[in-house]
Amino acid sequence: MICIGVSVMWLIGIFIPWRTLALIGTIPCLLQVVGLFFIPESPRWLANIGMWKDCESSLHRLRGENADISEEAIEIKDYTETLHQLPETRIFDLFQPKYTKSLIIGVGLMVLQQFGGVNAIAFYATSIFISAGYSSTIGSIGMVIVQVPSTLLGVLLMDVSGRRPLLMISAAGTCLGCFLTGISFLLQDLQETNGLNSILALVGVLVFSASFSLGMGGIPWVIMSEIFPINIKGSAGSLVTVVNWSGSWVISYTFNFLMTWSTEGTFFMYASICFLTVLFVAKLVPETKGRTLEDIQASMNPLTVH
Repeated sequence: MICIGVSVMWLIGIFIPWRTLALIGTIPCLLQVVGLFFIPESPRWLANIGMWKDCESSLHRLRGENADISEEAIEIKDYTETLHQLPETRIFDLFQPKYTKSLIIGVGLMVLQQFGGVNAIAFYATSIFISAGYSSTIGSIGMVIVQVPSTLLGVLLMDVSGRRPLLMISAAGTCLGCFLTGISFLLQDLQETNGLNSILALVGVLVFSASFSLGMGGIPWVIMSEIFPINIKGSAGSLVTVVNWSGSWVISYTFNFLMTWSTEGTFFMYASICFLTVLFVAKLVPETKGRTLEDIQASMNPLTVH
């Protein structure tokens, strides 16, 4: 749904000024504020603070008044009791040796996801197309066309092919996309402007967008939720989110400076990072498809399993 929302706004942004687009963006924000008053509280949070009756009421609101929630309520109760038996953790507890592997994988995936250039290409796609001598309107429409189907395909394949293969294919595709875009700017600098460089820029950006949507966009978040023990999952989620958005800021801020330095060099650098992502996934990231959280923890953090 995020991908669809971004794609729709991208499409609208082709035809209207950015100030108008920003004002339109406030509409779903206001609807979300109103919708918050109708959203039931999280059953797990209510169970965690001991409000069992409210927990069951919330489950009924979510599942339907006539739904049988007994099995799910028992599962939530067991989970809550297990959580209460574990020691309280703080953010600094994440840096204990027993969590090292999980931390490296979780943070590493977020760093590589952002430093592969995704937000630079997403935020500056129009400028990239114009710099390469291609129509920004056609290029932006092409990005919208490839993103949504690629995201849907990734969702369908995630539990079929597994996380690791899809991540490696996705990262390899983003590497190829950046490499082709870099080649297009290299040809432009060499004054080989026979139309090939513009086509390469379009193909490169579309390959990158489709490949990123296929796996690198969503799978790192799925893996992050699976590799950390339940007692530190909240702290770990906060840390990797900070890392992710900090990386997004760094890439967005530095893109124009890098393009001034070297257009082709910028995309070759992103391609190199995407290639490192393939190696990182192949070497360190475990396959979590079809495995229980307990099994994943036993293999990754044996010191936490008793």
